Amino acid sequence: MTEPLVLAHPAPPRRPRIPRLLQQTAFRRYWSAQTVSLFGDQITVLAVPLLAVLAIGAGPAEMGYLTATALLPNLLFSLPAGAWVDRYPHRRHVMIVADLGRAGLLLAVPLLWWADALTLPLLCVVAFLIGTLSVFFEVAHSSLFAALVRRPDYVDASSLINGSRAMSYVAGPSIGGVLVQVLTAPVALVADVLTYLTSAVFLARTRVTERPVQTGPGLGMAAGVRYVAHSAVLRAILLGTTTLNLFNYMFAALFVLYVTTELDVSPGLLGLIIGAGALGGLLGAAVTGPISRRIGIGPAVILGLVVFPAPLILVPLAGGPRPLVLGLLITAEFVSALGVMVLDIAAGSVQIAATPETMLALVSGFKRTVNYGIRPVGALIGGALGAAIGVRPALWIATLGALLGVLWVLFSPLSTMRQLPEEC
Repeated sequence: MTEPLVLAHPAPPRRPRIPRLLQQTAFRRYWSAQTVSLFGDQITVLAVPLLAVLAIGAGPAEMGYLTATALLPNLLFSLPAGAWVDRYPHRRHVMIVADLGRAGLLLAVPLLWWADALTLPLLCVVAFLIGTLSVFFEVAHSSLFAALVRRPDYVDASSLINGSRAMSYVAGPSIGGVLVQVLTAPVALVADVLTYLTSAVFLARTRVTERPVQTGPGLGMAAGVRYVAHSAVLRAILLGTTTLNLFNYMFAALFVLYVTTELDVSPGLLGLIIGAGALGGLLGAAVTGPISRRIGIGPAVILGLVVFPAPLILVPLAGGPRPLVLGLLITAEFVSALGVMVLDIAAGSVQIAATPETMLALVSGFKRTVNYGIRPVGALIGGALGAAIGVRPALWIATLGALLGVLWVLFSPLSTMRQLPEEC
């Protein structure tokens, strides 16, 4: 007997799987706020130095001053801001006010430029004030993150946020470079104003139960210093990343000047190089979770401390035919961006896991005081070295010196750490 013919129906197309965390409304809005703000930040990171070089005529020393001024608030205000935020019950409100303030300050730059009143000192003042508001935003960020994300999801949540950061590295500089070349650098900053306003709207719509404020002895600024100093894990991460940042910001203060003047790369092409290279950041955000599960969260931190700075050696090495120069620059940006993601996700997850929830902003503030506070020092040293011995020799010192940071972590408990630690 012949079997009846059964017509097979084609399988319905598979819908892209939305990450579980993004199915949660509160986290999705928080992540959206972070994403849009990160895109604007990347436009500013390129537009402000180009504005200083192309519109104001800044040289190596002036670029060092500008970079240092923007970073100086991390040294001055991170620790007191962390102590204050840990005692303030509405960390989300702090982030919203910071977004609105940064939008207003950035809007002042094109207005000053159109009035023919923009000078390097004024640009430094704006950079300093924006940096101050960014300190309050970032120290409040870690507390809000812990309120929204369960401990087992720290790495996945950090991967999503840093995936947005990587995507901003891809699109932000490319868009920024084109905007600077077509519309001028001051007009490009208007785009960042809109991103800060959008971020504030998303944060205002994020509903989260923040932990109660704890007061009493032992929660002042000194507590954050003592806690990190007594934690072998947090201490090693802080010393390693601080060493890396000292040299990396020597590099950052000179990079735009070097590629635009000595390598003759146009602003638009520079944006495309950075954007194309930062595709490595997307890869890094995607692979950090599997890597940390395969080799352990501690070795993943060590890997990031090497893969982040090592490829930047190709920048001062660049020379010869133009295609070779562009290929070296793209390779350096691609692999370094991959390393940044591995380091940020792994080290950030370890830091949050190893810190009591009542001290997250405080410990974050102390970390920024040291880790971020060293950045203006690096920028000033980079600018001075560039003026004294030349930009390329200064870049060689910066890129090779950044590799020393991994030594602090190699001889710490992180070298054998497989899982996220308990509070330590």
